[in-house]
Amino acid sequence: MATTEQQLIGWREWITLTSFDATRIKVKVDTGAKTSALHTYYVTPFERNGEAWVRFGLHPLQGCTTSSIECEAPIKDRRQVTDSGGHREWRFVIETTVQLKDRQFPIEITLTDRENMRFRMLLGRSALRQGYVVDSAKSFVLGGSKSEPPV
Repeated sequence: MATTEQQLIGWREWITLTSFDATRIKVKVDTGAKTSALHTYYVTPFERNGEAWVRFGLHPLQGCTTSSIECEAPIKDRRQVTDSGGHREWRFVIETTVQLKDRQFPIEITLTDRENMRFRMLLGRSALRQGYVVDSAKSFVLGGSKSEPPV
């Protein structure tokens, strides 16, 4: 659902995963992807109090495998996703809260191995419906730089 006040963002921005140690991660804003996707180097489903959960490892920094965070979240769904290369894959879907500059909102994220991709996370169209307009010629409109998140 779009708000009346649209926030301009660039094709790449920094986002905060508030539910996962307030981890800052650089995202590629991808209007071609419906759902956001997060890099996970392992995914393990398990049960907690009769509910389906998933435990996963996250390398938040682009090009770095030494920094890692272990995360857990309830499983919202499992969906077959077709990537940009046409490959189909079953992925776990979680819902979590993210923060873009001063706005916080829930989004759905699919969990997948993006180790060989340039960005650890894609921010898809569903998340952008929270009131964002993308300027594909700009980067880091909300602050920060290629190597540093905003302060």
